Amino acid sequence: MMFLRVHALALMFFFNVCVTTATAEEVRVAVAANFLATLNEIITNFQTDTGHTILVSSGSSGKLYAQIKNGAPFDVLFSADAERPQLLEKEGLAVKGSRFVYSVGRLTLWSSDSNVVQGEAQHLLSDGHFNHLAIANPKTAPYGRAAEQTLKKMGLWESLKDRIVQGENIGQAFQFVFSKNAQLGFVALSQVLDPKINGGGSRWDVPPSFHDSLEQEAVLLVTGQNHAGARAFLDFVKGDKSKAIIERFGYALP
Repeated sequence: MMFLRVHALALMFFFNVCVTTATAEEVRVAVAANFLATLNEIITNFQTDTGHTILVSSGSSGKLYAQIKNGAPFDVLFSADAERPQLLEKEGLAVKGSRFVYSVGRLTLWSSDSNVVQGEAQHLLSDGHFNHLAIANPKTAPYGRAAEQTLKKMGLWESLKDRIVQGENIGQAFQFVFSKNAQLGFVALSQVLDPKINGGGSRWDVPPSFHDSLEQEAVLLVTGQNHAGARAFLDFVKGDKSKAIIERFGYALP
């Protein structure tokens, strides 16, 4: 009798494994560079909970949008703005009704040196005791556009233009500062709060009123509309476990 019970349990376990394996999918996700570290932690939890596999490509929102327009086979886009997901929906490349704001980003002026940024940034930037200021490309990266708007708000854009070095995306801008090739940079607060950095260096958090809102939208792309894994991943990002991770990385929730 005991043998039969154990045998039945073994069969049930084998059946469950087979079903999970059969239904698990690879989900191809495109993510804006600012959200990469946050998303990686969410992905770790999602893959453990569901058995689905996430394949990630990261870059500026503008570059990812262009790749999708040119046929890149992504299932889901996590943009750093609302503009690109809306455009993709209008152009028939994203599933209508699937867009949602998953986070609201924060911009910060950061130095990897703990003694550089002290108090308000106006005097620091005006005095010009630095060689290079890193920002992301304003034409393709929402955080770069926010940095440009911030400098214009402060009346410093024209005077600092020759000292600005542009990264292709916010990830590259952050690397310029992290490697000390730039003494300062406007980066995403989430990058500074990443456990690898853990708030190190010195920073000035830019008031949200200095630039357009950094509402970040995700959307299900037409190539992923029949993927159960893609829909499950978007649902997971909306859940409490993911929201706690997003807040811990310095984002506001919508």
